[in-house]
Amino acid sequence: MSNIQVYPESVQGKGAFNGGEIVENKPLGFPGDHSALRPYSNLFYWAHARATKDSTIGLHPHQGFEIVSFVLEGEIRHYDTKLKEWRPLNAGDVQIIRAGNGISHSEWMGEGGEMFQIWFDPNLQKTLEQPASYDDYKGADFPVEKHENGEIKTLVGPGSPFRMDTPGVTVHNIRVENGTLTLPAEPGKTYSAYVLEGAPSMNGQALTLKDFAILREQETLSIEAGDSPARVFIIGSPDKLDYHTYAQLRRAG
Repeated sequence: MSNIQVYPESVQGKGAFNGGEIVENKPLGFPGDHSALRPYSNLFYWAHARATKDSTIGLHPHQGFEIVSFVLEGEIRHYDTKLKEWRPLNAGDVQIIRAGNGISHSEWMGEGGEMFQIWFDPNLQKTLEQPASYDDYKGADFPVEKHENGEIKTLVGPGSPFRMDTPGVTVHNIRVENGTLTLPAEPGKTYSAYVLEGAPSMNGQALTLKDFAILREQETLSIEAGDSPARVFIIGSPDKLDYHTYAQLRRAG
């Protein structure tokens, strides 16, 4: 089996809120979303949400998981039952909800806004006993490695202020203007990539807009822009964990 698997938009799950005011691609969805992928490593859920008009997702509860919102475009706002106030997030900002023993929150997305909402499994057998907490991080807080033909922004990993309990996670937002940009891949990690712009090649595999790719057993991650600039969002996560994830426990049950 190839060590690079590609899941185009056509096999990703779909979702919508408020009659289509917010629409979603879900490369990694819930069972009813009909996503081709099921949870793996400590990744449980991954949605690319876009607002076609101003819209609010009503108050709803979470437990255990770490829920991270990466704002890609526009503005979103967040309300939770702990702080009891609305807080804004803009393009480039990131928020983590450590749902712990329980919290409810609501989200507002402005028209044209886009975000990834990704759920990580930090070992629910521990986090369900902890109080909920969260942090907001501004886009300017994240380190950017400039290259002649692009840049690598580290959202989670060395140099980033971002803190999470889920082990072994790295997140990079990479833009390549032309030619090829390469970064090292860590042994024992799986890399999950989503194409946000352009039609790049990654480690020789041709990709197109909104493709989701999983790369295993790679020594480097090499992104070639092709005929136009490319932007690729990449998460590294461990091949093996020292705890059973929620998905594994459900399958075992």
